Formats: sequence, structure tokens, C-alpha cells
Amino acid sequence: MPSNTLSAEANRELEKFMSGLIDRNPHEPEFHQAVHEVAESIIPFTLENTEYRDHQILERMTEPDRIIIFRVTWEDDDNNVRVNRAWRVQFNNCIGPYKGGLRFDKSLTLSVLKFLGFEQVFKNSLTTLPMGGGKGGSNFNPKGKSDREVMRFCQSMMTEMYRHIGPETDVPAGDIGVGAREISYLYGQYKRLMNRFHSVITGKGLSYGGSLMRTEATGYGCAYFLQNMLEHQGDGVDGKTAIVSGSGNVALYAIEKLNQLGATCVTASDRNGMAHDPDGIRDEKLEFLKQLKEVRRGSLEEYAKEFGCEFRADERPWSVPGELAVPCATQNELSGDDAKTLVKNGVIAVAEGANMPTDLDGIHVFREARTLFAPGKAANAGGVAVSGLEQSQNAQRLSWSREEVDERLQGIMRTIHAKCVEHGRRDKGFVNYVAGANVAGFVKVADAMIAFGVI
Repeated sequence: MPSNTLSAEANRELEKFMSGLIDRNPHEPEFHQAVHEVAESIIPFTLENTEYRDHQILERMTEPDRIIIFRVTWEDDDNNVRVNRAWRVQFNNCIGPYKGGLRFDKSLTLSVLKFLGFEQVFKNSLTTLPMGGGKGGSNFNPKGKSDREVMRFCQSMMTEMYRHIGPETDVPAGDIGVGAREISYLYGQYKRLMNRFHSVITGKGLSYGGSLMRTEATGYGCAYFLQNMLEHQGDGVDGKTAIVSGSGNVALYAIEKLNQLGATCVTASDRNGMAHDPDGIRDEKLEFLKQLKEVRRGSLEEYAKEFGCEFRADERPWSVPGELAVPCATQNELSGDDAKTLVKNGVIAVAEGANMPTDLDGIHVFREARTLFAPGKAANAGGVAVSGLEQSQNAQRLSWSREEVDERLQGIMRTIHAKCVEHGRRDKGFVNYVAGANVAGFVKVADAMIAFGVI
């Protein structure tokens, strides 16, 4: 897919590069999309900085260091033997141990994990913390499973995975389908096998080495980045209407922090549809939503009935007018047509709370409209940043206060924003945050790869 913002030479290089990548990685559309979005920014940069081309850095960076695929066999509560597949994609460890979440989802594929691992390399680089990029998970579906079934699955998975991870090698965390319950079972089995209390998994419970604010970190960090982006333009979050998708961990705490910053968040969504509450999801309404989604795992339709607002089945929230858009659900939930609708309805800034929620057409629409657009590798880096802070606390045998962790999180998000501005500045003060995040994340990893030699 050529870009009308690139020179003829850059477009030729982009098409040649993507053709080779697709040939080497067939039937992996999510991975192709993630690489294409980065390559659009990096190829023009490497045409001007030929050292990176001479060392074939982009070609090397898009090939994982290794992919581990293994079987997970376990027994359900009826004593039936069950079999799942699991993966760990160790993408790049040039600036630190591999770091990235585990995802349990029945539709999980290697393509999705490769896209997530590739994005994680750039995201972790942007935090300035010493973390490489990786991702993993299984096509196991934890929904509807008993605690005992989840425990047996996690123990079986860790029995294989433990030999591939470690505090100086690869540090997994939670992701979709892997919450506090799953993390505790995984870590318990690792400790049992290794007989060591290592900081090998983050997102742990507070009673055994977890960090305060890890639950809120991704959503809060996204709101902080959005605030920084607007303040850089002489504006702010206060008084604006925010359109938020999702109702999981990221969405809930993005809503909470945006409320605290003075915005009115009027939407949330789930697999069944979206709720539109023009008065705002705040105070007791937000607490009800947290209980609904985090404890009872119910549908947003219940929220709409409880508070007398509109529920639209099988719809996403992008038709609702507002100045701020915060996609926090899943990849490719915001299309080019959705982006056009948001622009038409007055959106001035978009911050991705999820991983790659906006497709390439949508990104191009926002760029052409000069809408402030923060890609997930920058805007949702708060989660992995606090995971890195958890590792630091574990290494020091300390637990920092909520205020100290929050202060560090805000500082990291300010630093990421500054790096995006430095590398993404364009004419008349408009900042291309996609290019800024990609180039800033690339340079740190690429310089380390060059320093290490051809390995």
C-alpha cells in the first residue's frame, strides 16, 4: 500500500520491503499491518541516515530472535484431558530482557503475537527503561472455566515456559485473559519449579511483590499522554467530551483519570455493543461499571438499564460527537470510515489505549486532517512502564507509595511525549506523533544492534 505522503523513492523502498516481509511471513495480516505502519516512518528516516540501511537494521528488527511454540495439556473438572497451544515470541533483547504480556484468548494466533511483540519493542524503548520486547500466550479460553481448571492450565503452561524465562532473560506480564488470578497461578508454579523468589513475572499481587498502581497504569498513562499532547498545543483536557471504547482494565482507568482531569467520558463498549451516557460515566456510575466488568463480568446493557441511558447493540462508539477519542478495546476497531466520522464530528485528539486499534486507513485520515494522534506504542506505554518499576522495586526489596509510582509514571509519559515531539515535528507546529514514536523507538534499539555487531 503506497503512501501519498512519501517520496517516490521511499514508496519504492516501502513496497519492496513489505513484499519481502509478506513473502517470508505469509498469512499474518496483523503482523504485516504493524510493520507497514512502522516502515512508513522508518524507511524515509533510513534513506537520510544510511548507516541503518547498511546494517540492515529494519530487516533484522522485523525478524524475532526466536519463537517458542509448545503444547499445554491439562485436565478439566470432569477429568477430560484437554490440549491447547502456547507461544512465547522473544522479539528483541538489545536494550534489556524481553518484556511483554501473556494473552489467553481462543482466537489467538501467531500473527497477533508477532504484531504485539514487534510493537512492544518500540513501546519499551520509548519508556527509556532497560526492557526488550516480547509477547506470548495461548489459545486457552479462561471464560467459563473454574478456578481449579485455570490453575491446572497455568501450572501446566509454566511447567514448559519456565525454562525459557527469567529476570535477566524474559519477564512476562498479564494481558487480555490473564489477570490477577492467572498471574498468581503462573508465578506460584514458577517459584515451585525454581525454588527462587525472582522478579520473573510482573502484575503480581501486592502481597507477593506487586506494585501499587499497576492496575491503573495503562489507562492513567494514556490520559497523561493525551493531556501532554493537548498542553503542547496550548490546550487541555478540561471541559472536553471524550469518546472511549472498551470497558476492560484500560478503558475503566482511562475514564477515571480523564474524569479527574476535567473531561466528560460519555461512552464505553464491549462485545455486545456500546453504552452512550451523555451525562458522563463518573462517580457512582463508574464504580457500578467497575463492579459490572471486573467482578460480575456482565454486559454494558445492564449499565444502560441501571442509569437510563442508550445502549446500541453491535455498535462501536465512533458516531458519538466529542473532542477526544480514546480507543481502548482491541486491534482494528477504528476504521478509515470511523476516523472520517470522528473528524466530521469535531474530534481534535486521539490517544490509543489499546494495541493498534486504528487501522492504516484511519491513521492516514487523522494525519491528513491534522488531528492529534497518539499511537499505542506511545500512549499506552504506561502499563509496561509500571511493570518495569515493579521490577525495580523487587530488585531493591522495596515497595514504593502510590504517590511515588504515580509521579514516576507521569514523568515517563512526559519523556515519551517529548521524544515523539523531537522526532515527529512537522510544519506549522503540527506534530506527527506516529513518526515521532516510531523513529524515537527505533533509534535506541538500532544503535544498540549496531554496537553489538552482526549477531
